[in-house]
Amino acid sequence: MEDELEIAIGARVRQLRVAQSLTLDELATASGVSRAMISRIERGEASPTASLLGRLCAALGLSLSSFFAEEERAVSPLSRRIDQKVWRDPETGYLRRSVSPPGAASPIDLVEVVLPAGARVSFPPHAASHAMTQHVWLFEGELEMTTKDDVHRLEPGDCLFMPVGDGHVFHNPAGRPARYCVVLNRGGR
Repeated sequence: MEDELEIAIGARVRQLRVAQSLTLDELATASGVSRAMISRIERGEASPTASLLGRLCAALGLSLSSFFAEEERAVSPLSRRIDQKVWRDPETGYLRRSVSPPGAASPIDLVEVVLPAGARVSFPPHAASHAMTQHVWLFEGELEMTTKDDVHRLEPGDCLFMPVGDGHVFHNPAGRPARYCVVLNRGGR
């Protein structure tokens, strides 16, 4: 199952890159991910981390939710939990569920995330995602968010707004998982 997911992720990266007429070198330059790593991902030989996949998606002009959406699937206004795409970061165990209906004509993506105890996921600054913003709404646990030079400690019910392109770090300092929602605005992309 994990190998199938790696192959599907690789095929999707390649399909999106080719659709935009980008070479491996051009995507590498735009994303800050090495050409060799992109090639390994496209061949299904490597599973990208959340941070790396986030950089590739930003360079391709889409969110992680859009990345995992099935292009062929008919647009429905209803996204049933059983059909929602779930992906686990191989590095941290970070689990993300694409909640928004795939293919919806909306610049907003809803993502449910479970960040394991002690886990840290970093998304470096990236120019391709400067038009994007996000709200992080914590449901359970604790979350420490670092944006630029600011550190925000969130408790259940707290919501933090921030630009995506400036880079940020999600950190769970507690001894239990943190569950939260990311409301991503792609800025009309």
